[in-house]
Amino acid sequence: MQLDRALDTYLRHVTIERGLSEHTISAYRRDLSSYLEWLDAEGVTDTDEIDAAVVGRFIADRAGAEPPPAATSLARLQSSVRGWHRFLAREGIEQDDPSGRLRPPKAPRRLPKALTIDQVERLLGAPSADDPIGIRDRALLELLYATGARVSEAVGLDVDDLAHGDVLRLRGKGSKERIVPIGSFAREATDAYLTRVRPGLAAKGRASARLFLGARGAPLSRQSAWLVIRAAAESAHITAEVSPHTLRHSFATHLLQGGADVRVVQELLGHASVATTQIYTHVSVDTLRDVYATSHPRAR
Repeated sequence: MQLDRALDTYLRHVTIERGLSEHTISAYRRDLSSYLEWLDAEGVTDTDEIDAAVVGRFIADRAGAEPPPAATSLARLQSSVRGWHRFLAREGIEQDDPSGRLRPPKAPRRLPKALTIDQVERLLGAPSADDPIGIRDRALLELLYATGARVSEAVGLDVDDLAHGDVLRLRGKGSKERIVPIGSFAREATDAYLTRVRPGLAAKGRASARLFLGARGAPLSRQSAWLVIRAAAESAHITAEVSPHTLRHSFATHLLQGGADVRVVQELLGHASVATTQIYTHVSVDTLRDVYATSHPRAR
C-alpha cells in the first residue's frame, strides 16, 4: 500500500475505533509524518518495501541527530512507528511487522516536580479578583489543583459537568470518564466565574457548552490555559519551573503526604495502572527521608 494511504488508514483507526485524544493523535501524525518523509528521501514509496533494516536505519538516524533527542522523545517516536507497523501487519496490509525487534531506549526515571503548599496558595491567589478574566483564571487554577485534572481535561469541561454538587465529571484519555470530588474553594471560585463572568463572555461568541471561555467567547484552548498558569506563576514570583502538569503533580504529592492511599490517588488521577501513580510515592519518601535526617538524633 502507498505510504500516505497506509498512514491515513491508521489515523482513522486510532481516531474512530480506539477513540484516542486529539492530542495523542496529533503526536502520532507528527511522528509518522517525519517517518514518511525520511522513507521518501530513501526512495521507499510502498509499505511492502519496509523491512527491519529500514526501520533500524531510521531510528539510528534520529538517535544520531544534532542536537540529540531526549530519550523520552525517541521512545515516543519508536512507539508511534511500532504501533503503525503492528496495525498494518494485523490488517494484512504488510506480511509481517518489520518493527517487531525494535526496543525503545530506557528513559531516565524523572520524579515529577511539585510545588510546596505555600507556592500553590500564592499561585492560586495571583489572578485579580476584580477583573473578569482574573476571576476566570482563578476558577481554572483552583479547579486544576482541587481535582488533579490534566489541562486538556479542564478545558474540555462542559458546564453540565459541574452539575453534580460537590463532584466533577472529567473525561480522560481514551474518552474514559471519572468522577472526582471538588473542594469548597474550587466550588466557590467556579460559582463566582459562572455567575459573574461566563454569561458576559458567552454573549461575545457562538453558543458553547464549554465551561471555560476566552475573552472573545470561544472555548479556552490548552495553549491559553498554559499562558494562564505561566502568568500566575510570574505574578506569584515563583522561580521554580511551572508547567501545565505542575498543579496535577502537586495535587498527587500533597494528597500522599497527607496520608491518602495510593490506590485512591490512582483513581483520582485516572491512571490505568497503579505503577504510574507510585512514582509520586518516591517524592513523599524523599520528604520523609529529609525530615528523618534533620529530626532523628542518630540519623547522621
